[in-house]
Amino acid sequence: MGGDKLCSTSVVVCVRNDSSPSASASRWKSRSSDASTIDSIWQRNEQIFQTVVPATASAFRLSTFSSQLWRCTPPPLCDVAKPFSPCAGQKHLKFEDCQRGREVGFVTNDPNFGVRHDGMVYAVQDVSNLSEPVQFMVTAKGLHEPRVWETTVKLALAGHPHPLALPVPNKSFPRHKRGSAANGLRRQKRDWVIPPINVPENSRGPFPHLLVRIRSDQDKDVGIRYSITGAGADQPPSGIYNIDPISGNMFVTQPLDREDRASFHLRAHAVDMNGNQVENPIDLYIYVIDMNDNRPEFQNQVYNGSVAEGSKPGSSVMQVTATDSDDSTTANGMVRYRILSQTPHSPIPNMFTINSETGDIVTVAAGLDREKVSQYTIIVQATDMEGNLNFGLSNTATALISINDINDNPPELTVRTFSGEVPENKVNVVVTNLTVVDRDQPHSPNWNAVYRIVSGDPTGHFTIRTNPITNEGMLTVVKPVDFEMNRAFMLTVVVSNQAHLASGIQSSLQSTAGVTISVQDVNEPPVFPVNPKVIRFEEGVPAGTTLTVFAAQDPDHFIHQIVRYSKLSDPANWLKINRTNGQITTMALLDRESIFVKNNVYEATFLAFDNGSPPASGTGTLQIYLIDVNDNAPVLIPREAQVCDRARPNSRINITAADADADPNVGPFVFELPSFPASVRRNWTISRLNGDYAQLKLRISYLEASVYEIPVIVSDSGNPPLSNRSTIRVKVCPCDDNGDCSATGAVAAAGLGTGAIIAILISIIILLSMVLLFVVWMKRREKERQAKPLLIDPEDDVRDNILKYDEEGGGEEDQDYDLSQLQQPESLDHIINKPAGVRRVDERPAIAESQYPVRSSLPHPGDIGDFINDGLRAADNDPTAPPYDSLLVFDYEGTGSTAGSVSSLNSISSGDQDYDYLNDWGPRFKKLADLYGGGDDD
Repeated sequence: MGGDKLCSTSVVVCVRNDSSPSASASRWKSRSSDASTIDSIWQRNEQIFQTVVPATASAFRLSTFSSQLWRCTPPPLCDVAKPFSPCAGQKHLKFEDCQRGREVGFVTNDPNFGVRHDGMVYAVQDVSNLSEPVQFMVTAKGLHEPRVWETTVKLALAGHPHPLALPVPNKSFPRHKRGSAANGLRRQKRDWVIPPINVPENSRGPFPHLLVRIRSDQDKDVGIRYSITGAGADQPPSGIYNIDPISGNMFVTQPLDREDRASFHLRAHAVDMNGNQVENPIDLYIYVIDMNDNRPEFQNQVYNGSVAEGSKPGSSVMQVTATDSDDSTTANGMVRYRILSQTPHSPIPNMFTINSETGDIVTVAAGLDREKVSQYTIIVQATDMEGNLNFGLSNTATALISINDINDNPPELTVRTFSGEVPENKVNVVVTNLTVVDRDQPHSPNWNAVYRIVSGDPTGHFTIRTNPITNEGMLTVVKPVDFEMNRAFMLTVVVSNQAHLASGIQSSLQSTAGVTISVQDVNEPPVFPVNPKVIRFEEGVPAGTTLTVFAAQDPDHFIHQIVRYSKLSDPANWLKINRTNGQITTMALLDRESIFVKNNVYEATFLAFDNGSPPASGTGTLQIYLIDVNDNAPVLIPREAQVCDRARPNSRINITAADADADPNVGPFVFELPSFPASVRRNWTISRLNGDYAQLKLRISYLEASVYEIPVIVSDSGNPPLSNRSTIRVKVCPCDDNGDCSATGAVAAAGLGTGAIIAILISIIILLSMVLLFVVWMKRREKERQAKPLLIDPEDDVRDNILKYDEEGGGEEDQDYDLSQLQQPESLDHIINKPAGVRRVDERPAIAESQYPVRSSLPHPGDIGDFINDGLRAADNDPTAPPYDSLLVFDYEGTGSTAGSVSSLNSISSGDQDYDYLNDWGPRFKKLADLYGGGDDD
């Protein structure tokens, strides 16, 4: 559009204009008696004022505000074309009446502009010659309502160098009427509250930007200096605001960020040139006006939600949330949501919708089917400015909606009839696998199959277990089947899920199937009809007695087979069985008291086997209950005891008997002394205590201390009774006052006299003395050996390299040498028969050998080393070599040796020999070279 434009930048505030400022102030005071309540009321009004009146709050007189406010809808920007006709450039100015629905009339205080009943603002006359912004008041009043609403409209020509720039407001320090001392204290008029200053955030400058001018009405009389204090001035964040100390002009020095700090509270001060306070400080409230400079931000970039398949329209799915750092009370921070896309588009492209304000996602159509689409991907957009796509900022997030499975698909067996085979007498055998198809979520209760046998198995031979991996039904035998009784089974099987079918879903006809099972005949082992079989016999039956016939039956009625018998277990080897008919016969006496009999029962196991293919065998147990007979005589207990040599009341021996038999062939027992020898009944007597016990005691007053063998005859109560002559060994000894045998008396009773005891003690002492003397002699001998001095000087001790041949040790008497090794062997068989290998140089050759080569008088130093190494290698590789600590023959030259007799050597003539060659033999012969090589020099 061409030409200049008029634009309105104000926002509308509805003010309830009840009365004058003084009436309003008095009404505040009547509501509360303290200043804090008044301040709180102002703070509430101030907040609403700041919210609905940005940037122009200083243009209103706040004294006309009461404690009640109404919010009105702000007018849009005007866009008026030139030339300006009375009906051109109309814009709506809408007041939202709190009474709702009543007719409102509008009046302006500028004759150049008017407002129609529908809120349309229009120019009454041509205003094309406007050179400065114009400001006028619009008043709204209901036809039948005494209350009045007002707002300010500011207009400026588009393209004006300072659009809407109004004169800088002056903030004057309030005047205070001070009372004199003579008149006493007088009530002061309450100060005006300075309206807040509104500054938009993210302003591009230029900076510093003038905000307001602070002045005192006393600046005409005295020189005034102005200053500001508080956060943003002289406190962190300092330097944002400053003031000209002379003119009182207050500036902002940098762009502001409402999200960093939304308001500032400063105090303005006025002092004279001497620093004396001229005016009371006034409070300045600066509010940062929000701009739409922040996009909505989702709390998560990806949201996960779920909804059950088959859900009805309107079912809640999930909620997405986005936040905007801008002011949430303005359109800048009001976020709206919408769905951009849905993937896949099945069954329709718009299966979901979102609440634009809350972000709740719900279904809008039926037809969710997990078996067709298991997950949807939704792109959600959040836009501020109440969702205005032209002016708002947007952001997106992804919502993944999983379709939860419900049991809307019954399981279906793949075939109508299954078949299988099972051998008889087998358990835990899988007959067949029942396969099933279920389209619900695998491995969930809606998918897991449960099988039931509804007919055809009244005795419970079969069960169906579910394979947890494949969901197949494993038809298994749990009770053996008998071919001779049932050759086939016809089962009816029904399959269902662990979870019940969803409402309205019917079970499928294919959930039922039949199973045909054929029983295979196998060779069954013979079976003993009574197992175990119990018979009763008296012990002691003679060998060859027939006890019973232990026969088995072959369950294979359709096949004629021969059954044979054998013995499997017979611990005492008392029995034998007839191989053909199973007759049991004894081979020895049956003894109830045998260790193989437990609780009077002897147990043996027999084997019955047929001639089938393959042969089958069965076992049977025969239990023989042995009836006791009196075949064991009683035995006296105890076998040893002791009493005092003098008859005392407590010097008695309690005796009893043990009988291997059982009742009634045991006690009561009869104890008596034999008539021979006569001394037994003369010295001893037996008195009966009860059926099992008796007492043996001295008949005479004194009996010499010794050991006595006393025979006692014990008889049991069997029919006929059995008797046993037993002997009890009784030690008679002198006793102390308590009736206990003394030590000497016990020894005496053992048959040792005083002389014998002394001889034993002396022998023990002599033996200990000999041991002590031997130990002392051994230690002394060891010390003598350690104290024996060396035969050579320690400095000349070369035992590391040269062996000592002059130390003979203890002599030949304590070293068992085999001197025959030094003699010529009489037989050479052990050498002749020796296998081929390394020749031992310490043995006599088996056959005549050639003469050793004549060595030079000055042998090469390496010859001796080679000789020693050859001998060492031969000894290591010969398993017949004698041990290292035996006498070894180091060289046997045989007959005809090139060496002469040793007796021909004369040590006196050794001086003519040159031994300097010993120095060439290495460090091992250095000592020998020093002894002989330098003889002339010595």
